[in-house]
Amino acid sequence: MERFKKVLIANRGEIAVRVIRTCQRLGYRTVAVFSEADRGAPHVLAADEAVAIGPSPAKESYLVIGKILEAAKVSGAEAIHPGYGFLSENADFARACHDAGLVFIGPEAEAITLMGNKRQAKLRMIAAGVPCIPGYEASDLNDEALAVEGERIGFPLMVKAAAGGGGRGMRLVHEASQLRAALRAARSEATNAFGRGELILEKAVIDARHVEVQVFADTHGNVVHLGERDCSVQRRHQKIVEESPSPAVSPALRARMGEVAVAAARAIGYRGAGTIEFLLAPSGDFYFMEMNTRLQVEHPVTELITGLDLVEWQLRVAAGEKLPRTQEAISASGHAIEVRLCAEDPAKGYAPQAGRLLAWRLPVREGVRIDHGVREGQAIPPFYDSMQAKVIAHGPDRETARRRLVEALRELTVFGVTTNKNLLLYVLEHAAFRSGEYDTAFIAKHAAASEVKGLYQANAKAWALAAALLFHDEGLKLADTAGLDVSLLNWNTSHRHPVRMKLASRGAEESVTVQPVSAEGYEVGVGDASFDVSVLGLSAGVLEFASAGTRGRARYLRDGDTLWLDLDSGAHAVTDVTFRPPSKSDGVGSGRLAAPMDGRILRVDTQVGAAVKPGDVLVVLEAMKMEFQVVADVTGTVAELNVSVGSQVKAKQLLVSLAAEKAS
Repeated sequence: MERFKKVLIANRGEIAVRVIRTCQRLGYRTVAVFSEADRGAPHVLAADEAVAIGPSPAKESYLVIGKILEAAKVSGAEAIHPGYGFLSENADFARACHDAGLVFIGPEAEAITLMGNKRQAKLRMIAAGVPCIPGYEASDLNDEALAVEGERIGFPLMVKAAAGGGGRGMRLVHEASQLRAALRAARSEATNAFGRGELILEKAVIDARHVEVQVFADTHGNVVHLGERDCSVQRRHQKIVEESPSPAVSPALRARMGEVAVAAARAIGYRGAGTIEFLLAPSGDFYFMEMNTRLQVEHPVTELITGLDLVEWQLRVAAGEKLPRTQEAISASGHAIEVRLCAEDPAKGYAPQAGRLLAWRLPVREGVRIDHGVREGQAIPPFYDSMQAKVIAHGPDRETARRRLVEALRELTVFGVTTNKNLLLYVLEHAAFRSGEYDTAFIAKHAAASEVKGLYQANAKAWALAAALLFHDEGLKLADTAGLDVSLLNWNTSHRHPVRMKLASRGAEESVTVQPVSAEGYEVGVGDASFDVSVLGLSAGVLEFASAGTRGRARYLRDGDTLWLDLDSGAHAVTDVTFRPPSKSDGVGSGRLAAPMDGRILRVDTQVGAAVKPGDVLVVLEAMKMEFQVVADVTGTVAELNVSVGSQVKAKQLLVSLAAEKAS
């Protein structure tokens, strides 16, 4: 039964590329849509056709239903795949596709509406006998009612946005004094992210794991599950590491969770791909949290252990076919682990990072899959999610998969923007993760802010290698200009004095000395430490070096006075500031408050002449779908205000100037 021949993918980035790949394998024509920021992006180049849909902000392009439908009309697409995020769980979009005579590759609008509201979904699941977390999900949802109910439920508890997902509009509250502030913050974030500020409360399940079950249903009454995924390693309630099977789930528990997930899908007459998300308590009890009525970001781990293509299943179900396999015919083999590579700075509160990808080099390894939608030279815009790629490894057992993933991450090179690679490697190598004994508090327990900050600071070895490479590179340029043989590099008839250099990285400065000892050898002093460094080769962005009697490799890229260097654990940007004139920095207590990253102003909570004190929130900025506060750093008054609600700002752009209160 053929219902469509051409599929429009109403999304961008890696998921658009991934859907296009399966569509083309099955013989469907594909149509990409793109905003101004994505002109020439990989998903645009991968599709058979592409249609422009407007300005860069998602609210003016990817989230405008009319523009997506018009793109389908002009391209002749008969079906729309929403991917995840954007309009994928928008019931109005699913309904509009149906009304326009298009096949929506997803569930019915009624199921999206029901499960898209955590309050309504929970009530339906309770009625269906699905175990749910105790809480408050009645209709009286003003702050005062919620505060009263919160104290009745007891602490700790979770404040959750009833709509949306991705960890937005969620706050963990430990005591009553924090509740009202948490309600205000969660409601504001939910309103901005989802257009609705409705909240629910749930008792916090301590030391729990986040375990979800993949379900699939067709229009012929068949419903199956494809096992579970453990998504417990999270930052800000957003997943960064996922694996299947879960180390905490036994065969008996897996069967029980699968039965409950299938029952939940049947209870709402579901169709297509969906995920039932549970909290798994240390006792072995599990509780329904929510249902995602779409394909999940982490679906590749299920694909790798089952050998199935879940996008193909989506297309077949949407075309009216029966599920390709019965429950009895679905089996799993081995173990798979996925990490999300994000353009963000974990050492700065996971602030998203916009910029240009100066280098993007991916490993090719056995058992490793990389889903991505970016290319070298591409600008990473501030308008969308910070995730740039997913790196997934599969092996016959968990430890093999983990080792393969670690080595793939070490080899993967990203220069130009800061990513969470350093943190991902730290997580994968941590004893708690290696043992499988971890929960949703992994980051809080094992990756405190001070620990994470250290992962992103250049150590003495990195300073030494950067200094030697910068010095060597300058020598090669001089030799080339003068037409000298490189074997004469650093040659001198008299004793060479150490050269003093000043390097900077992430706000820290380091004074180093470099003493050439041969054409490729250097003695580098960093503080009280001394390193012998030999530059053995520079080729295709790879530095071959020797130090302390051992050989090593590092990826590098020179961008003006800045050297990007990756020693397997993550990239460091080191800048030669030896000859930079001193300048007054806008440091802590300067009263000059700049944008921490590219973004859009959501709220301005002050005005010129207003009295402020340290910690007062002055401006709220949105970047990559997250909110960030710009707060006063001195006591004084607002002297200058350079922003307005809705305006776009650049990183380091001056937003507010404060006149500090003079000491008496």
